[in-house]
Amino acid sequence: MAITLHDSLTREPRELRPAQPDGVFRFYNCGPTVYAAAHIGNFRTFVINDLLRRLLELEFGPDKVRHVRNLTDVDDKTIRRSREEGRPLGEVTKQWTDKFHADCKELNCLPPHEEPRAADPRFIREQVNMIEVLMEKGNAYRAPDGSVYFKVSSYPDYGVLSRVKERELQVGATLKSAAADADEKEDVSDFALWKAHKPEDGDVHWPGPRGAAPGRPGWHIECSAMSKALLGPTIDLHTGGVDLLFPHHENEIAQSQCCNGTTFARHWYHSEHLLVDGKKMSKSLGNLYTLDDLKAKGFSPAALRYALLAGHPRKQLNFTLDSLRAAESALKKLTAFAATVAKAADWQFDDLFDPKNIYRPPANTLLAAAISPLKDDMNTPQALGSLFQMADLAKMGGADAKLIAVDLAQFLFIFGFDLREIIKAKGTAEIPADITALAEKRWAAKQSKDFAAADALRKDLTAAGWTMLDRKDGYALEPAKKA
Repeated sequence: MAITLHDSLTREPRELRPAQPDGVFRFYNCGPTVYAAAHIGNFRTFVINDLLRRLLELEFGPDKVRHVRNLTDVDDKTIRRSREEGRPLGEVTKQWTDKFHADCKELNCLPPHEEPRAADPRFIREQVNMIEVLMEKGNAYRAPDGSVYFKVSSYPDYGVLSRVKERELQVGATLKSAAADADEKEDVSDFALWKAHKPEDGDVHWPGPRGAAPGRPGWHIECSAMSKALLGPTIDLHTGGVDLLFPHHENEIAQSQCCNGTTFARHWYHSEHLLVDGKKMSKSLGNLYTLDDLKAKGFSPAALRYALLAGHPRKQLNFTLDSLRAAESALKKLTAFAATVAKAADWQFDDLFDPKNIYRPPANTLLAAAISPLKDDMNTPQALGSLFQMADLAKMGGADAKLIAVDLAQFLFIFGFDLREIIKAKGTAEIPADITALAEKRWAAKQSKDFAAADALRKDLTAAGWTMLDRKDGYALEPAKKA
């Protein structure tokens, strides 16, 4: 069964396959802007892409997938953070790049094969080269201040991905947000390829394209230039969150295809938004969580990964703390299930995570029913549901058990569930559900300034043998120390 995935461009499911004669599947996804910790909405996209990467590796082979993910380390946000903190841009972006990598590791995401930075001198040159080609072809022009803009009217197919002409009301807000640059642009819909240096940019600037002022690249050009440099002018798959579909990915298509004269991406895939308690995440609502926030509440990174994969990637997912509790419970059941399979197959538990048992033809047992939905538009909820509906495996034995163990090893690899970490964590104190519920109730009372109720609930926690440590953006629970 081939992998099929919804294509955002054609609005149809299409088979994923490599186009180049070398048989390597070329795959690019947009990475984070490294000016702060990535939140769980960001990580929904990254975890989904990680599952897709693992599925592709199992389909084509680990040496036949080439995955590139960029880092945006120069833009308005990173420069503003650098200026506010009085630190060099590179120091600020390295701090948050390191944090992003640490979070990815805890969430068991495979590192990309290449992770180019927009501010890397090599890729600054690539971006400048691309802009110069666009200027020579008449697709871009220099503005009076020395910036360079892409001429949207020069590309008749603009809007093919986002159906921009069918979304004029929604797009209007985006176009109006660009009105501040209207005096420099020939048309309000044109977008920046190169931004002339301004005083607030400080020492962040590079020599510009021929005829342009010193400055820095615009946001959209970086992905086009870096994917071309590392994967070639045409890639097999480009992914990202649905928030990037317009204008970022629309602009990538326009500038790439005008520059290179060929199809930019053969397939586009976008995952949907994450909601928290039914609402869009925001600092003002107090529902914007990072991985550290959830760890402070006693939840594991594995539980977050499970919760982020529990809903279909192309549907909005409503995240709640209850969904994390359910994920913790599901992982415990899955660990027990895996232990039963390993014992019946006469395997060590670690054998379920051995590459020699993962990269091999599927065993095509009953458990394969839990893997096949992943090849059908990454239907993660159906895959998980099929797994937990499997018949009692305690009576398995001999060859049948070994075949099912192979399928389970592949399933765990694709989902990135390293259950060995769950077993290791058993040595640490587990927080009972009633204690977590009590802590949540106390935190809500404190947030609503009902301090009498908060104090009473803290005493209840203490009486139950737990200490609640308040933090600026959350809390942590620890077993009370014995006297």
